[in-house]
Amino acid sequence: MERYNRQIQLPQVGKTGQQKLKDAKILVVGAGGLGCAILPYLAASGIENIGIIDGDTIEETNLQRQILYTEKAIKQQKVVVAKQQLKALNSNVNIEIYNYYLSGKNALEIFKNYDIIIDATDSIQTRYLINDACIITNKPFVYGSIYRFEGQVSVFNYKNGPTYRCLFKNDKAKVTNCETVGVLGTTVGLIGMLQANEVIKMILEIGDVLSGKLLVYNTLNNAQNGINFKKSETKIIDEAFFNSEYKTHKIEAVCVNEAISQNLIFIDVRELHETPKITVPNGVQIPLSILETKIKNLNKNENYAVYCQSGKRSIEAIKLLKNHQFQNVKNIEGGVISMQQNINNEKSIY
Repeated sequence: MERYNRQIQLPQVGKTGQQKLKDAKILVVGAGGLGCAILPYLAASGIENIGIIDGDTIEETNLQRQILYTEKAIKQQKVVVAKQQLKALNSNVNIEIYNYYLSGKNALEIFKNYDIIIDATDSIQTRYLINDACIITNKPFVYGSIYRFEGQVSVFNYKNGPTYRCLFKNDKAKVTNCETVGVLGTTVGLIGMLQANEVIKMILEIGDVLSGKLLVYNTLNNAQNGINFKKSETKIIDEAFFNSEYKTHKIEAVCVNEAISQNLIFIDVRELHETPKITVPNGVQIPLSILETKIKNLNKNENYAVYCQSGKRSIEAIKLLKNHQFQNVKNIEGGVISMQQNINNEKSIY
């Protein structure tokens, strides 16, 4: 208990509260910027049961905001490195890692093992999945998101309170992330710490939890606004996340040279301003943000290879295409980053 002496001195914590922290089981979905800000504070506080789920690997562009990682860790699995770093910080922490992405196939089975779920993702679709899985398993989840210099924090499904869908009813919202709009590492750090603080408050049962209230924080002028919202009268979940049809949406990966040899049509789902530009045979650019409105212009009988900057948005795009009965769609795993390394004609990249 000696290492936690400073917080044990707080009357709201004490030895009883420290034991609550030790016994709590927390799952962090996402080991990117928010996850890297959240996880050290959870481990340092004495929460000894932490789960981390993320299928991504570390890239150089992550280092500006994902402070758990170093240059030597580039190309390594995020969850593996995160576990190593957290164990170095607090050897008492038990860390369970899930080296794959959250899906309707695994969410319910994983969530049942934890007390609180933390959303540290940058995917709107994943947030709806987290929300619905939390409703089914009766777990609260702590939400955080970033848009340029602004961040949002709230707590959903806390003691039967409002859910994510009570505030954000439209699951067809435009998808944005750090790759498309940019972000400062300090903004991510602030929002992640606020999320960690909400988790600790919930465990200790102290303070006012952000249930039914969305905190909006602007890091340019330090303005803080609170938006109150109520629980919807009707319970809303999307059962398609968890049914057998959704589970069988298999996404096949292909490297760029294989895609070229197979005469696949390339779809670049990055925003128009993103670089580097890639020149490939049979290439078209349709940003993910407008893909659904352009689907009618695509032939379902053609064979496609979809790519983005790192391979995340392309997965979202493929799910969308498959939901519109496109069967022959493959993912360029690793996105443009991988294409730069593997494409035969390096002069086609500028």
